[in-house]
Amino acid sequence: MVYERVPNYSIAMGDFQQFEQDFYQSGYYIDDQGQVAYDYGDGYDHNPEYEDDGIDVSMPGVFTPSTGQAFQPSKPAGTYLYTAGTDRSFEEEPPLLEELGINFEHIWQKTLTVLNPMMPADGSIMNETDLTGPILFCIALGATLLMAGKSHFGYVYGISAIGCMAMYTLLTMLSSLTVSYGCVASVLGYCLLPMVALSAFAVIFSLQGIIGTVLALLVIGWCSFSASKIFISTLAMEGQQLLVAYPCALLYGVFALLTVF
Repeated sequence: MVYERVPNYSIAMGDFQQFEQDFYQSGYYIDDQGQVAYDYGDGYDHNPEYEDDGIDVSMPGVFTPSTGQAFQPSKPAGTYLYTAGTDRSFEEEPPLLEELGINFEHIWQKTLTVLNPMMPADGSIMNETDLTGPILFCIALGATLLMAGKSHFGYVYGISAIGCMAMYTLLTMLSSLTVSYGCVASVLGYCLLPMVALSAFAVIFSLQGIIGTVLALLVIGWCSFSASKIFISTLAMEGQQLLVAYPCALLYGVFALLTVF
């Protein structure tokens, strides 16, 4: 029989427990779990380095705690600042459409000038670069042609762009005043309105006949006369109306061909 010597673990365990008590020995007890709240009165840390030394570092006009007044910026010269109690209000601001350059009163006056060839044109209004009416009239012309079974939207926009560039080049050489491409496009687009009426007439009746040819010639003369009248009054080209009306008649003749055939 063989006997093995068993080590004395009781002594080792005793030393480990003593070491454990010595290792975790501290002055913290479960009764000391309460947190201490520090109240400085005004919510600031009273560090001696940051104590008030009597210098006034307040910022006037920003915020005053004693009066409760907040910052109000001064009104620069030439600007508008809306505040309560003033005489002006947002109702005096211009409408949004007018700020975008869309003035329905001017659009209506230009339309009446085109519809009445004998009406004198206002050069100040006609000199504006207004493309709202021309775009609507081009869309209306394409829509009426489509109702007649002719899908010519591309031709309408293409011929309009080429015609505007040609007339812009011609008027630049003829007029002593400065001519803008937007003004030329605006005038030619507004004078397209009688052609829109002819296209709407072609939806119901056929224009391939003597009556249709006569109506097309009348509308071409109407459009070209109105456009030349506006160009003459806007660009101060007295005595040159026939010279301006001829290229306008060629342009509107192309639209008449699209409408009739």
